[in-house]
Amino acid sequence: MHIQELTKSYINGAWVEGEGSSAYSLLNPYDSSVLAEFPIASKHQVEQAYEAGNTAYKAWAKDTQLRTEVLQKALNFFKENEEEIAEFLALESGSTYIKAKVEIGLTIACFEEALTFVDSLGFRELPASMPGKVNKAYRKPLGVISSISPFNFPLYLSIRTIVPALALGNAVVHKGDIQTAVTGGTIIAKAFDQAGLPNGVLNVIVTEVPEIGDMMIEHPYSKFISFTGSTPVGRHIGRSAGGLLKPVALELGGNAPFVVLEDADVDQAVKAAVFGKFLHQGQICMMINRIIVHEKLYDVFVEKFVAHAKTLPIGNPTDKSVIIGPMINEQQLQKALSFIDQAKEDNIEVLLEGTREGNILTPTIFGNVPPDSSLAQSELFSPIASIIKAASDEEAMEIANNSEFGLSSAIFTGDLAKGEQLAATLEFGMSHVNDQTVNAVENAPFGGVKSSGMGRFGNPWIIEEFTETQWVSVQVETREFPF
Repeated sequence: MHIQELTKSYINGAWVEGEGSSAYSLLNPYDSSVLAEFPIASKHQVEQAYEAGNTAYKAWAKDTQLRTEVLQKALNFFKENEEEIAEFLALESGSTYIKAKVEIGLTIACFEEALTFVDSLGFRELPASMPGKVNKAYRKPLGVISSISPFNFPLYLSIRTIVPALALGNAVVHKGDIQTAVTGGTIIAKAFDQAGLPNGVLNVIVTEVPEIGDMMIEHPYSKFISFTGSTPVGRHIGRSAGGLLKPVALELGGNAPFVVLEDADVDQAVKAAVFGKFLHQGQICMMINRIIVHEKLYDVFVEKFVAHAKTLPIGNPTDKSVIIGPMINEQQLQKALSFIDQAKEDNIEVLLEGTREGNILTPTIFGNVPPDSSLAQSELFSPIASIIKAASDEEAMEIANNSEFGLSSAIFTGDLAKGEQLAATLEFGMSHVNDQTVNAVENAPFGGVKSSGMGRFGNPWIIEEFTETQWVSVQVETREFPF
């Protein structure tokens, strides 16, 4: 495989050149070299995708055996091409080897879990509550699901919608971020194409919002919108879908707290914090955004955290030893630099001065960060760490909950029972004790609260999201009516 071979949209089982008004140059974020040119898809082609999906899903939903076989063959594609896909992730998204392996592992796990619920369609009989009547609850696919994914974990954050949706008998129209159009789209289409997926069940369109507008939200055949991305865009999708009475799953921004309580193991907390802060240059919605440390541990934690961060290898992510690679684009890099400039203007203590090296920003660490400062309240999405000192465990927890976001969170403590109790009081969709914040497993409810979104991935919650339930009753005995 070569990236240049995967530049077409995949519509109704065919690879088609985009017919939109422009082309997109896919850049390597490390050196800004052009990897490929993509002609973007037009509104008419998106219309064709929804027409194809709406026609194809009905037969697909009826054939459990075919769904199982296709999903298994597509899974095999990712297992057999793991190293090549890891290289694509490095070239296209700046993923380091460790991050790419994590992402491919999550992708494989998603397939394996979906294969356990591919037979969830059909009915179950309900307890009799009326003489002579048989009641059944039918679980049916929704139809066509719109899937929109971001650049940071392009493969997995696409797969986690596409694969469960297909397993449950739906068709999908998918648009990945065009900056990662291959690993977030066309390589997935290739896997399913080779697996023998019927035409029209999965349609992958390579396009941009200025070209197609809100078609993926507003199209009458779109029955559900699954979106992972920024909170402002998620709010727009939520407003539009709400007006059309369409269900959504929105996984949006985050401001994850990493709370180090007074009785925590500092060395282990430092290791977890460095991983959860700097994996993929911090470009993860679940990344640690605020490190909140009890004042009694603050100095030793800071010393060890900074020392560890200084050792992280930086460079070209195609080098398997690299931990800090490039930011995805110049805009994101400039946004990160603006956070640094603002923090300095606010006289926030600089513990480690980062530098720009090409498209790479080296780790930057601020200390004694005011909890209400712009730095602490912004989603940094970069290798910038902010460390906050708390006077007590109680204050640390209050600081942790002081955010409009509510995606992921973590607590470090020597008392696991206390940690679990406190974790349950955090106003976040996910909370982890003695671990970092970047976690995903396929049999746990994944999602956020507050401004971090709504809806849950993971089995069995995703089954409820991607299907509808219908009550069917059969009056088996003649019913007497009062008039």
